[in-house]
Amino acid sequence: MVERKMKLILASQSPRRAQLLTEAGFEFTVFAPDDWVEENANKNLPPGELVVELACLKAQNVAGRIGQTITRSHPTPCLVLAADTVAHCHGEVLGKPADRVDARRMLQLMSGQTHEVLTGVCLWEVRSRRQQAYLETTTLRMDELNEQQLDAFLDTDGWRGKAGGFGYQDGLDWVHIETGLASNVVGLPIEKLLSWIQEIEVERFGDN
Repeated sequence: MVERKMKLILASQSPRRAQLLTEAGFEFTVFAPDDWVEENANKNLPPGELVVELACLKAQNVAGRIGQTITRSHPTPCLVLAADTVAHCHGEVLGKPADRVDARRMLQLMSGQTHEVLTGVCLWEVRSRRQQAYLETTTLRMDELNEQQLDAFLDTDGWRGKAGGFGYQDGLDWVHIETGLASNVVGLPIEKLLSWIQEIEVERFGDN
């Protein structure tokens, strides 16, 4: 495990984000934000600003709810990690599909095209209420899919709960990364996260 100076709280119920952190050697506690938090975001923002705002709203919600309890029960300073991921294609923000029909529409939009996956990340220190926000972008290219390929994929239910209607981590041979991190497409730019946390810890505790 990676030894950290701050206790990490993952403000997400995403099994993919938890898996990324675990595989990278992080110790963390899961504390999900309230379901209504995303309703407070300004949906008119550009995609990059929107995912950052959503991540910050989630982190603020969790930090506010656990602040007093966590301070009493954990003398170690706590850092809340929240993230939000969307796909972006032809000016449309593609979140999690509402149903199979919506998933088909999203995949047809991206079929044969390049698109971006944007992840906003917020690291919120519970005691000081200081926050750092980040945006990471990955560009992907999707092969042109015919109706048979679409139906076969939709039948697997692999579109459920995934931004843009697909999961890169599922090993799909018709989605290819052109620039950026694969982990960012899964939901958390894990290669960048370690350095971001280290920067916060150095600022908070110094180099010792």
